Amino acid sequence: MSGTDTIDARLESWIAVAPDSDFPIQNLPYGVFERSGVPRVGVAIGENILDLYEAAEAGFFDDVCERELLQAPVLNPLLAAGRSTWLPLRERISNLLSAGGDARLRAGDAERFFCRQDAVAMRVPMEIGDYVDFYSSIEHATNLGRLFRPNAEALLPNWRWLPVGYHGRSSTIVIDGTPVRRPCGQRKPPADAAPTFGASRRLDIELEVGFVVGPGNALGEPIAIGDAREHIFGLLLVNDWSARDIQAWEYQPLGPFLGKSFATTISPWVVTLEALEPFRLQGPAQEPQPLDYLRDGEPGAYDISLAVDLQTEAMRERGLAAQRLSQTNFRELYWSMAQQLAHATANGAVARPGDLFASGTISGSEPRSQGSLIELSWNGERPITLVDGEKRRFLEDGDEIFLRAWCEKPGARGIGFGVARGLIEPARLAGEER
Repeated sequence: MSGTDTIDARLESWIAVAPDSDFPIQNLPYGVFERSGVPRVGVAIGENILDLYEAAEAGFFDDVCERELLQAPVLNPLLAAGRSTWLPLRERISNLLSAGGDARLRAGDAERFFCRQDAVAMRVPMEIGDYVDFYSSIEHATNLGRLFRPNAEALLPNWRWLPVGYHGRSSTIVIDGTPVRRPCGQRKPPADAAPTFGASRRLDIELEVGFVVGPGNALGEPIAIGDAREHIFGLLLVNDWSARDIQAWEYQPLGPFLGKSFATTISPWVVTLEALEPFRLQGPAQEPQPLDYLRDGEPGAYDISLAVDLQTEAMRERGLAAQRLSQTNFRELYWSMAQQLAHATANGAVARPGDLFASGTISGSEPRSQGSLIELSWNGERPITLVDGEKRRFLEDGDEIFLRAWCEKPGARGIGFGVARGLIEPARLAGEER
């Protein structure tokens, strides 16, 4: 079986997979789950997880890779191994799970090798040494420029020349479903008044897609843009929660700090580039033409639909489903992942296995295609009316946000990313009793 066959739309698994599942055999994303309190590397198939620790222990991959790569508590050793290991491993997993393929797994103990996703807790799948968040959507950057600099050019002079980014806090990256505590900090004062300290009143979301670094580079050795795909393992959803009032006061002159560092939510499954290959396409035209080190001869965009849903506390109490606030697409991102990685390492900075690079808020140009509340409500001037009559400018305590992503096109089996959820809990001041 070739690598191409593993994403063939006709391929079926002997494991039951619903037609609308995010995780058909064409996907096979990697994650880390807890089994009897112990973290295990697994692959999603339908509603189930293939336990790679147990499969490796049974010898199913001995001619593909060392067992230690699949029996670590995080993905980092596998990420470091590179594409020469990723591709044959994916092929073997596909063969083990495909109808008419290798029968050894079917002959084994199903309870040993498989568990249901809804029966286990998922964990952040890799040890994240560094986290960088970019600002790569031209629609988002333009919208914020118009909001905050109404009498000036929307885009700053450097924006079309390089992927702008900031270094985030990896220690507060949390997995889907982890509650998010409303942050406290200094809030922007009106006019010349003194700032105040307290809970953010303008808590926001940022709909993003992140990529996970594979082998990485040595100090002083930049990653060339033509080699970037060799260092990108896969993608996941990212919600870069943002306290806009704290951010507005603190970000000049050095950029985001407390307004961003309190929490970043990611989805639990890392969707590989191989699974996304049928959905790869040419990105938007860039004007002016990028400098040589950022020019990519390969298509670097992906047709990934993205959505933001909101369910308030009142909606849950009334049994109302979450309401879709926004839907957009990753394909229009101005700066590609390859350009982001090439720029981030252009000065010789190190990207290590497990590092996370996020896109920045992804917004479209159509109504209800913006990836943040500050854009959807136009900085609170145009409140969003919900199905039950509630209004939202920014998030309130008890609100729960759901980020979703999926890929579909004629001739290809649709795949998805799962969900990245977060429920807002009330603020807690330092020293306050729990």
